[in-house]
Amino acid sequence: MFSFANPEYLYLLLLLPAVVLLHFLSRKARKRSLQRYGQIAILERQMPDVSKYKPGIKLVLMLVAIAMIVIVLARPRAGAKEQTVKVHGIEVMVALDVSNSMKASATDDPKGVTRLQKAKLTLEKLIDKFDNDKVGLIVFAGNAYTQLPITSDFTSAKMFLNNINTEMVPTQGTAIGAAIKLAMNSFTGNEKSQKAIIIITDGENHEDDAPGMAEEAHKKGIQVNVIGQGSAKGAPIPLAGGGFLKDDNGNVVTTFLNEEMAGKIARAGGGIYLSGNAGDAVSRLDEQLKKLAKADLQKVVYSQHDEQFPVFAWIALVLLVAEVLVINSKNAWLRKYNFFTKENKQ
Repeated sequence: MFSFANPEYLYLLLLLPAVVLLHFLSRKARKRSLQRYGQIAILERQMPDVSKYKPGIKLVLMLVAIAMIVIVLARPRAGAKEQTVKVHGIEVMVALDVSNSMKASATDDPKGVTRLQKAKLTLEKLIDKFDNDKVGLIVFAGNAYTQLPITSDFTSAKMFLNNINTEMVPTQGTAIGAAIKLAMNSFTGNEKSQKAIIIITDGENHEDDAPGMAEEAHKKGIQVNVIGQGSAKGAPIPLAGGGFLKDDNGNVVTTFLNEEMAGKIARAGGGIYLSGNAGDAVSRLDEQLKKLAKADLQKVVYSQHDEQFPVFAWIALVLLVAEVLVINSKNAWLRKYNFFTKENKQ
């Protein structure tokens, strides 16, 4: 089967009649110029070295060369062969805490990078390690919402991740259990693919039975891993207008990382708990996910073609070189011959 990868370029072949028209207009203009100096027949006898036929030959060579160049641009292909490729991977749903406590510093320094910013950096590095896997995003505070349905488009995943902020969920709190439940319902129906949930939170002010929901997920074959953001020493929550959040008594509110709860959720979900401040957090989590069996997520069928444009490119090159080498004067050994007219004998 013969086809073109870029068939729209074939419209350039419409330029060929224009080239022919310009050639004949040029020849006609030349003829009018010669008529100013006398009769054409007499003038032609005074220019015996000028060939009548080589301009036409040069035109044909140029037209065919242009046609070959256009065909090269259209990328002719032949010999299509269908191939089926199985894509292996796992499905991962990420649930990211966006409660106000995630505005606090991820370290002991109150002016350090926020827990949410640290979580985003961690997720970006983790997504870069995904290959043929699928990933989805959930944000939660007092309620949980799907930010990005599960997909293999990692570029979109990073774009949605960058747009996450603490203003996305109006209800404050830390409903980790609700986030796990939503994640469980967000996977595809592929029973063969292994599934995992990653919870990124400071674990503070949890409002539901998160360990119980993680255990339920584990019973369904879904692994639950937790990354804790923050420090045990705690940090104040900064306000948009400056200063820090205070309680009703005017005391600065300090938010702490609840590692005990985070670890309990991970154990119940058959996964691992990692500190977001650990330098090897991403690599360790990646190793944990790689332990899951990689199932066939989908089959991709594509056609492989043999490119034919080099043949036309060589033909175009040869024709262009020939057009340059052909000059308008007669060949020396043909000058004494006149094949198309008879001499008048007296």
